[in-house]
Amino acid sequence: MTIKKSSKSSLFNCFKNQEPVHEPKPEKRTTEPSMSRNSVKRISHMDISSSDDLSKSLPGSNLYVFTFAELKVITQSFASCNFLGEGGFGPVHKGFIDDKLRPGLKAQPVAVKCLNLEGSQGHTEWLTEVVFLAQLRHPHLVKLIGYCYEDEHRLLVYEYMPRGSLESRLFQRYSIPLPWSTRMKIALGAAKGLTFLHEAENPVIYRDFKTSNILLDADYNAKLSDFGLAKDGPDGDDTHVSTRVMGTYGYTAPEYLRTGRLTIASDVYSFGVVLVELLTARKAMDESRPNREKSLAEWARPLLKSARKLSRILDPRLEGQYSETGAQKAAKLAYQCLSHRPKERPTMSVIVDTLEPLTRDFDETPFVYTAPTTLESPKKEAHKVVEKDNNDHHHHHQQHDRRLGRTKSGVVHCETDLDKNLSARTDSPE
Repeated sequence: MTIKKSSKSSLFNCFKNQEPVHEPKPEKRTTEPSMSRNSVKRISHMDISSSDDLSKSLPGSNLYVFTFAELKVITQSFASCNFLGEGGFGPVHKGFIDDKLRPGLKAQPVAVKCLNLEGSQGHTEWLTEVVFLAQLRHPHLVKLIGYCYEDEHRLLVYEYMPRGSLESRLFQRYSIPLPWSTRMKIALGAAKGLTFLHEAENPVIYRDFKTSNILLDADYNAKLSDFGLAKDGPDGDDTHVSTRVMGTYGYTAPEYLRTGRLTIASDVYSFGVVLVELLTARKAMDESRPNREKSLAEWARPLLKSARKLSRILDPRLEGQYSETGAQKAAKLAYQCLSHRPKERPTMSVIVDTLEPLTRDFDETPFVYTAPTTLESPKKEAHKVVEKDNNDHHHHHQQHDRRLGRTKSGVVHCETDLDKNLSARTDSPE
C-alpha cells in the first residue's frame, strides 16, 4: 500500500534552476462558464502529455496559467514568513494576487502549493488535481485559481483558507476546542462536498478523505482539497474500480485494503472515521496509545452504539456543551459508516440528511468566564463558604463581603472573542 505521509524534506527541488522569466506566457484563460456538473465525459490526466495539452484541454475552466517568476513575486520568493505548512505534496506559501499581476484578477490572498519532486506525490498526482478541480466547482470544494507548469516546476494556486485544516483546528495543542455546533457544521459541509462528487454525472471517488484535507474558511465552512488520489468512478454496470491501493492509514476502508476494489462506499468509511475524530478529538491513528486504541475506528466502533459508553469517549473538552440526542445520532451515523460490509453503509446524501438537523438541535450559548478583581486567601474562601451556608446570618455575610472588598467584576471573557484573538495568531492552512 502506498501511504501518504507528511513530508519534512527540503524545499530545494521546488526552486532549483530558478531562471527568471521576464516574458509571461500568453494567458490561457477563457470566460466560458465552468462546469459544476459534468454534461460530457471528463478528460483524464492520461489525455495530457505537455503543458500546451493541459491549457488546451481545459476550456471553460477559468484557470490562470502563471509563470514561476510571477509566483516568486507574489510569495516574496517563497519567503519563510509566508510559509503556511507542508504535506505529502510539498510546501505551501501564502501570497497575494491582484489585477497588477494579471488583468481581471480579483485582489485576494492565495495559497501557493509547490510539488516537492522528492515527496510522496509526483507529477501524476499534481496533474490529476489540476484536471479534477478545473472541471469541478462546488461551494465545498476548494477553488483552484491557477497553476504553473514550467520546466520541472509544478505549482498550484488556491483560494486562501484562513482557518487552516480541520486537523490543525481539532488537534492543535493549546487551541480553544471547537464547539459542538461548529463540529457538526464542518461534518455537514464536508459531507456535501463528497455528495457532490459521488452524485456527479461522472462520479468521482475522492479516496483520501481525512482531517488534513478538509480546509476551513473564516466562517468554518468546510472545503475538500488535495485531489491527487481522486479517481473516476466505475463505468456502466461496473460496481468498482480496480486500482493500486493508496490512501492514509486509519482512514482506508478495510475491503479496499484487502482487494484493491475501490467504490464510493470507500469514501463513506473514511467519512465515518473523520466523524468519530470530531466526536472524540482522537486521531485516526495514534501510535502513542495502547495497542487496542491505536486505530480509532476499530477501538471506537463498538462503543458508539451505547449511550453510556459514548459519553466516556466524547471529547472531554466539550464539557457537556452538546446535545446528548444529537451526539447519539451522530455516533449511530458513524457506526453505520464504519460497517465492514460496504453495502450496509449509508450514501452520502443520506448522511447529509442526517447531519442537517444536528447543526440546529442545540442552542449553544457561548461560554462566559468572569474574572475576579481580587484574590482571596484559602482561609477567607473557607470562611465565606461557611457563612454562605448559614442563612440566619445573611446581613453579617453582606458585611463580610464588604470587608473583603469583593465586588462584581466587569471583566468578561467570551469564547467567541478568545477564539478570534487566538486564531489571529495561530491560523495556518496546510
